[in-house]
Amino acid sequence: MAFNDLDLSERLDLAREGTAYFAQRLAAVSDADLSGPSLLEGWTRKHLVAHVGYNAAALCRILDWAATGVETPMYESMQQRAREIDEGATLSVGSLRNLFTHTAARLDEQWRTVPREAWAAQVRTAQGRMVPASETAWMRSREVWIHTVDLGNGGRFDEFPDVVLDSLLDDVVGMWRRRGDGAGLVLEVGGRRLVVVQEDAPVTGVVVGSLVSVVRWASGRGAVGLTAGSDLQPPRWL
Repeated sequence: MAFNDLDLSERLDLAREGTAYFAQRLAAVSDADLSGPSLLEGWTRKHLVAHVGYNAAALCRILDWAATGVETPMYESMQQRAREIDEGATLSVGSLRNLFTHTAARLDEQWRTVPREAWAAQVRTAQGRMVPASETAWMRSREVWIHTVDLGNGGRFDEFPDVVLDSLLDDVVGMWRRRGDGAGLVLEVGGRRLVVVQEDAPVTGVVVGSLVSVVRWASGRGAVGLTAGSDLQPPRWL
C-alpha cells in the first residue's frame, strides 16, 4: 500500500509517529555528541537537527499559502536554505533542541487547524513541483523517518512501517525517473521487479534484496543486506 492510498488522518498520524521516533532518538544523544558527525557527509548532528527543525517551519509556510492563497515558498532559495542550516548548527544545544520541539509542535497545530478546503490547494515543493497541501504529510514523514537513521545512534530502517518503506522506494524511483536517471537499472524486492526507466535501455545493473535493504541502498544509506548489486552506486535522490 502506498502512503497516498491512506486517509489523510492516517497519513498525518504516520508523520506524527515519525516525529516521535526522531524525538526519541534525539533525546538519547548527549549534548556533547550533538556536535559529532551524523551519517550525512559534511553534517554534524547539529546540522541535521537544524535541518529537521527548519523543515517543519518551511512546511508551515506552504500551509499558510494553502490557507490564505498568498504565495509563501518553503525557502527563498536553496542558498538561503543551506545558510539557514549552517547558522542553525551554531545554536546552543538547548536552543537547537527547542527549535526542533517548537517547530514540530507548530506544524502539528497547523495540520489540526488548516481549513478543510485548503488541503487540495496547490503549493510548490523545494524541488519545484506543484502538489496539494495534503502532500505535506508525506514530505514531513520522509524527513523525520529517514533522518532518524542519519542521527547514527540506533535508528533503523527495519523499524519503519511498511507503508513508509514502500513510499520511500516510490519516492526515490519517481525522482530518478523525473531526472532521467537510472536507465538500465532494475530493482527486485520480494519478487517484485521494478525497472527504473521503462524504455528499451539494456539492463546495466540489478539490485536484489528485502524491502528494507533496497530502500536503504536506494536512499544512499549503504548496501547492507542486498543479495545482488551491492557493488552498484544508486543515482542521487534529493
